[in-house]
Amino acid sequence: MIKIVVVGATALFLTASPIAHAQTPSPATPERLNIADRNSLTDLRIELVKAALQLTPDQEKLWPAVESAIRGRAEDRKARVAKISETVGRRADQSTIEVMRNRDPIAFMQRRSEALAQRSADLDKLAEAWQPLYKTFSPEQRRHMAALALFVLHDMSEAVERRRALADEDD
Repeated sequence: MIKIVVVGATALFLTASPIAHAQTPSPATPERLNIADRNSLTDLRIELVKAALQLTPDQEKLWPAVESAIRGRAEDRKARVAKISETVGRRADQSTIEVMRNRDPIAFMQRRSEALAQRSADLDKLAEAWQPLYKTFSPEQRRHMAALALFVLHDMSEAVERRRALADEDD
């Protein structure tokens, strides 16, 4: 049982790491994953979570809402990344001095606020979708979900640290 969780978590991390690196592409770095690859990774992540939880037939009935929320969150994230790429692309022809001279901190704060509000709404939808299913979990399934969550949070924090280190190297 624990082997399934470990294998699932390992595969999740191996597939999630490239996504974390592709979150904010710079103009000098091309997009690492195309749409088909991102969709495949989302499918794989969903299947890994589902397999690690080993849902019962009654729990399977509650799974579509969770899967829909996960997919919706992934689609919204793709839209946010595309919007960032568009903004960066518009400024690619400008020199650093022109970018600094033309920056608008208020517009930046508004864009950031919109992105955070969207992420918050997506996370609320995900929590709402998980809640009925989570209530039906056995203690063992709850431990599996907690382990998956810890692995994902650990991997996300490592990705943030890698991005910070790269940013420090660029400075």
